[in-house]
Amino acid sequence: MSINLLRYSTESSAACWGVVRGERVLPLPGAYPTPTDVLREGAADARRLLTESGDPGIELASVTPLNPLPGAKVNCQGTNYRAHMAETGMDPDRPFNLFFTKSTGSLTGGHDDIVTPPNVRLLDYEIELGIVIGKAITGPVTVTADNLAEYLGAFVVANDVSARDVQLSQGQYYKGKSYRTFCPVGPYLCVPDPGEMHRWKDLRLTLAVNGETRQTALASDMVFAPAETLTEFSLLEDFAVGDLLLTGTPGGVALHPPKRLVQRLAGLLPEAKKWDLFIRIQSRNPAYLTPGDVVTASIRTDDGVLDLGTQRNTVR
Repeated sequence: MSINLLRYSTESSAACWGVVRGERVLPLPGAYPTPTDVLREGAADARRLLTESGDPGIELASVTPLNPLPGAKVNCQGTNYRAHMAETGMDPDRPFNLFFTKSTGSLTGGHDDIVTPPNVRLLDYEIELGIVIGKAITGPVTVTADNLAEYLGAFVVANDVSARDVQLSQGQYYKGKSYRTFCPVGPYLCVPDPGEMHRWKDLRLTLAVNGETRQTALASDMVFAPAETLTEFSLLEDFAVGDLLLTGTPGGVALHPPKRLVQRLAGLLPEAKKWDLFIRIQSRNPAYLTPGDVVTASIRTDDGVLDLGTQRNTVR
């Protein structure tokens, strides 16, 4: 059975770890200073508590969820769902896996505010299934459906918040996606049993803005699955236990390319004027995030066996 580990604080305590049981949290006995400690010793302690402890714990509603992956390296897949590829004008049959990175500084908690930098006008959301690395990768490896459980430490909800005006007009994925608070993660690290790892395909991603559903899809709609992505990424990157792989977002983001006629006309303009036109057109789209918006994001299987929890972030 999967367990949900929660890094949290209370009015009387700093960061600590617990395991979720219904609407309560059972504090774990250790400090777990590293991700390896949390995913191994912490998970083992959590399973013992759930089966042996009579401690009622504390109310889940009374704690503040914290970023469960402080210091993690964030590697990402771009346009990895067919619907998202189609809405952004990319070929759904593209033969390559698109990789990029976000900064460690962009990580924030599942209930923390998303802070809009003063220079950003086109703030977008992207719910993503996060894969928390459970086994260090220090060279090329071949990950398959049969051994994925060795490398997958936990699932986590993530939001790849993006400043589209920076990302696209400046051609800077890293900068446009890496401002502080641009990667809410959590609230939980969902640690499945090895026999549940294959159920990543059954996870349903849902994101809403002010209660209006914007994105919903099953993870099985991915073009490139986690095993083949980790295999290819291992040719490029080392992964430590606790590092994070974001696996792409479904359709439904705010960004939509201009119509083809507008694109052709814009192609005749000088570069600066072309992107000024792009930003002015996109600014008319009310789907982009504005201060006061509340973004909720959840990932779970339809039968509730795996439930990664729900983020609730307010835009400031």
